[in-house]
Amino acid sequence: MRITQGTFSFLPDLTPAQVTAQVQYALDQGWAVSVEHTDDPHPRNTFWEMWGPPMFDLRDAAGVVGEIEACKAASPEHYVRVNAFDSSRGWESVRLSFIVQRPAQEKGFRLDRTEGEGRTQRYALRHRAGA
Repeated sequence: MRITQGTFSFLPDLTPAQVTAQVQYALDQGWAVSVEHTDDPHPRNTFWEMWGPPMFDLRDAAGVVGEIEACKAASPEHYVRVNAFDSSRGWESVRLSFIVQRPAQEKGFRLDRTEGEGRTQRYALRHRAGA
């Protein structure tokens, strides 16, 4: 199962050149870029571990790509994603977010549905063991 979160998640993995192009696009827009990683990509896990502080003053993608590569090397079995924040209106919002690394084997999730009283449907996401 392939985890689909963020921009480009339904496409094949981006090549290094495509990652660099997307990072440069974000920097050209004046967006701050950050790198995050996790071993738990559950959809409700919105707090991934930050790889250093957000890069507010960079204008060249090479600096961000270097941090991406360092994070990937330090966490080879984690998901790694890049986020770009736009603070131009006085509040930060994510304008671009995409995964740049996945573990060799993605465990995925299973959706359990239970019917309750009055035909109420309850749903729960559970980790799947194995792909």
